[in-house]
Amino acid sequence: MEHRLGIVLSGGGSRGLAHAGVLQALAEAGIHPDCVAGTSSGALVGALWAAGCGAERVLEFFETASPFRISRIAPLRKPGWIDTGKIEADFRPFFPADSFEALDRRLFVAATDLAAARLEIFSSGPLFRPLLASSSIPMLFTPTVIGGRLFADGGILDNFPVEPLEPLCERLLGVYASPLREADAGRLTSSLAISQRALEIGMYHASARRFARADFVLSPPELSGYATFDTRRHREIAELGYRAARAHMDEIRAAISVPA
Repeated sequence: MEHRLGIVLSGGGSRGLAHAGVLQALAEAGIHPDCVAGTSSGALVGALWAAGCGAERVLEFFETASPFRISRIAPLRKPGWIDTGKIEADFRPFFPADSFEALDRRLFVAATDLAAARLEIFSSGPLFRPLLASSSIPMLFTPTVIGGRLFADGGILDNFPVEPLEPLCERLLGVYASPLREADAGRLTSSLAISQRALEIGMYHASARRFARADFVLSPPELSGYATFDTRRHREIAELGYRAARAHMDEIRAAISVPA
């Protein structure tokens, strides 16, 4: 195996801030994954972590540059409400370069090729557009163009991208930030709410079938109480991830064979 430990980070919108807390708790426990694979907000947090950013810096990114801030309206001619093309420049202060190769650790980013209807894993070359592509939630964000191809959220096909790490790593951890709970039928009253709920159900069950391929998966059920675009409670969500990882640290250590 090329690397000892890998970590898989799911999407989840603002709930992906839990990944920052988990990574902080792991670092404090002396556990440092060698590489990361992520989808959507998991790809963003994973990229920031791979660039050497700590939890505070990740929170700063989500406050100032994240595509999950609904503040950039797309032109009417574009398919989506938020124009991802207006976000790319905001990434520059947080990364050493627009390049996978400039990162401190290996990163794999999942995105969906809309025309070809297949998953694409990006791991080399320009960094920013794959990150935007992986985070381009359908209907809300305009698709991201890479090499003349249209890409959208990686979670459409894989919200728990364990496959890129399996040939590389002896042990695998996973964090799933979109736990599924029963919905209040009274709130499923709009086309957007129905579409989002259908997407959540499909993503969760497809992802859950992959959980067994990791040595340990952390999915704090409390995250289901936060909305995809819960931008006012980022710090609270990160703290939730931190506490959950601390609470399960003995299990994590046992799963990856690290003594206390």
